Amino acid sequence: MNSAQPLIALVAGEASGDQLGAALVEQLRLLHPRARFVGVAGNRMQEAGVEAWWDAQELAVMGLFEVLAHFPRLLKIRRELERRLVASRPDVFIGIDAPDFNLGLEIKLRRAGIRTVHYVSPTVWAWRKKRVRKIRRAADLVLCLFPFETAFYEDHGAAASYVGHPMADQIDADNDPGRARTALQLPPHRTTVALLPGSRVSEVERLAGPMLDAVGLLRAARPDLQFVAAMANEAVDGIFRQAMAAGACEEIERVSGRPREVIAAADVVLCASGTATLETMLVNRPLVMVYRIAASTFWLVKNLRVIRRQLFALPNILAGAALIPELIQDEATAERMAAEVLRWLDHPARRSDLRRRFNELHGELRCGASARAAAAVSGLLSSGRG
Repeated sequence: MNSAQPLIALVAGEASGDQLGAALVEQLRLLHPRARFVGVAGNRMQEAGVEAWWDAQELAVMGLFEVLAHFPRLLKIRRELERRLVASRPDVFIGIDAPDFNLGLEIKLRRAGIRTVHYVSPTVWAWRKKRVRKIRRAADLVLCLFPFETAFYEDHGAAASYVGHPMADQIDADNDPGRARTALQLPPHRTTVALLPGSRVSEVERLAGPMLDAVGLLRAARPDLQFVAAMANEAVDGIFRQAMAAGACEEIERVSGRPREVIAAADVVLCASGTATLETMLVNRPLVMVYRIAASTFWLVKNLRVIRRQLFALPNILAGAALIPELIQDEATAERMAAEVLRWLDHPARRSDLRRRFNELHGELRCGASARAAAAVSGLLSSGRG
């Protein structure tokens, strides 16, 4: 290893991975000021100084059959990336989430003598448990965001370290929705429902229509409500605008690139499954989680019994209890969404109990995650293969 100027390669596959990668790069630069960073990166990682060989958006595909449709293109990218990495011999490779893409790549790089880190444990503790064998072959070290994950890896002979979640360090609970509404140029005193339809085109295509139908039902029940929607990128915004036009749905403020402020402006959040549910928990807003995938993918998942958990939303998994409603597949209807939003709005004591529990969970995850992750990577750089 060139300790003075290490070459560090990273691959992030979507918006949440891009956030994690950017925070990690910033901390690694403190430990290794002359390091060079390369790989697959989104806007935030590029702003942090990562030389992007491909943009992270190239890998943002959701669902089994959607991945199959894009498989030739993804395989071509991975082959070319492997070739470039083996040729450039980075001192460490860090795969950030995106396990279907990264784990196979990590196995090949590790066989070529390149140290590998997988940042963000795949949900092997929830479904497809046998993947832990592949992870053990792929990674010299797994960096875990949640405290319950390391014991699972230890039981299966894989090296893992709990670092906490960077978002828990970055986000403070927000007790002033009026201030966020003002920042977004919304009337500060109106009760507000936020819509977070997701960051991937495929999930927004499935969720935008039911969410907007739920808006219609909520307006009929509570004409005083106002609505604001977080748009993850231009592609998502285009799909959402089309759904609004198709449903003749107006008076929804769309906000690009500021999801945290949109969450903070809300009294209740209607939120796609994923990292956004954790972000909503950390900002401390009641939420309703919704999730839809291709019917064919869901049929396989359900009938092959590959899911091993009863809880799916991250706040619920962390709490070990159903703190928030989970509307999955056929349950994710406009009627159910509207009913669950109204249930939060109509029960202040329930919201108060949730705020207290969210604060407790926030404290458990706040432990300087990016710095701990950077220290773990730096330790691997300084050691022999483990």
